Amino acid sequence: MIVFRLCKEKYRNELSGKGAEMSGGRWNSIGNAIIYTAESRALCTAEIAVHTPLGIVPKDYFLISIEIPEDIKIKQSDVNSLPKNWRTFPHIPGTKKIGDEFVNQNDFFVLKVPSAIIQDEFNHLINPGHKDFTKIKIQSVESFKFNQRLFDR
Repeated sequence: MIVFRLCKEKYRNELSGKGAEMSGGRWNSIGNAIIYTAESRALCTAEIAVHTPLGIVPKDYFLISIEIPEDIKIKQSDVNSLPKNWRTFPHIPGTKKIGDEFVNQNDFFVLKVPSAIIQDEFNHLINPGHKDFTKIKIQSVESFKFNQRLFDR
């Protein structure tokens, strides 16, 4: 399986989850390292776009294509068991708890969660502390240019 991650140039060679560990996110609390990836380039683009003010086109981004071996067991979050308001912003404690438990239990390498932005699309959260972390392969790291129309008013 190939998953994708967009990141600033200075982090293009780093897959550590440290950024999410320092700031937290929808699926993790501050203090828990996790690597956010998406099942498509388009979903990666949407994830960056919703966090960028209108009128500002993100610059200096790179797209990382990551190969996760097919034999890796993936835990899938049950959409029906998520809290009713799981898509809201700011992120609610209920979704953070799901990701924190995933990291702390360390039973699975990847947690598949629904995208809060694009219905029926999925993000894949990678636990950098899992024993299988060395099995992933970075397929490519390439410069990524956003289309200005995504950020126009």
